[in-house]
Amino acid sequence: MLEVKNLSFTVNDGGKELFIIDDVSFTLDGGKFLVITGPNGGGKSTIARLIMGIEKPSSGKIIFNGRDITDLSITERSRAGIGYAFQQPPRFKGLTVRKLLSLAHGSDLPEDECCSYLTNVGLCSREYLNREVDASLSGGEVKRIEIATLMAKELGLAIFDEPEAGIDLWSFTMLVESFRSLCKGRHNSVILISHQERIMKIADEIIVIANGTVRTQGARDDVLPKLLGEFDDDCGFRKS
Repeated sequence: MLEVKNLSFTVNDGGKELFIIDDVSFTLDGGKFLVITGPNGGGKSTIARLIMGIEKPSSGKIIFNGRDITDLSITERSRAGIGYAFQQPPRFKGLTVRKLLSLAHGSDLPEDECCSYLTNVGLCSREYLNREVDASLSGGEVKRIEIATLMAKELGLAIFDEPEAGIDLWSFTMLVESFRSLCKGRHNSVILISHQERIMKIADEIIVIANGTVRTQGARDDVLPKLLGEFDDDCGFRKS
């Protein structure tokens, strides 16, 4: 279980305190799939980074499985069972895709298992196993490989920040099916930052973040019908 309690994050803007996240609270029970959505710049990715420990909150608490992790490092949170897929993944010159998957898994993975994870994210698996995770790969390829590394690791909580970014339509269809099965497989709970209706449709719960605060939260069947009516053609929120 994840508990986010009165979480705030501020930055100094010319001597003035600016709230990026303002008193956000929510609970994610074990085995649940949560989608966090909302307008660009609303604070969605910041919440994900706060949970992972990439940013430190100005106030509030983060409780994971009964343990206060607010002051833990990224490494300590990873050891506690939290994984994070960046919106713009890092590259690792000299590290092959197969080795990266094995490192994520915690032990050497057989070729067929590596191929299975890569296939799930829409990559022709054997073509990639011995390639380095470097500049020779496109942004979309690196993104899919990073998602595969989280699938290869058993986690209590997996966080994906806009995994659809840079992904072609065919691969996105495969990713949706993979996310659908995550909570039933290797991961206990999933948080996914997304604007995509198809991803929101497979969530258990949805939280809408706007201007750094929780605008709406609840079960998918309660939130999504109201939410879809507020999207314009650019997938942004209408002001009215």
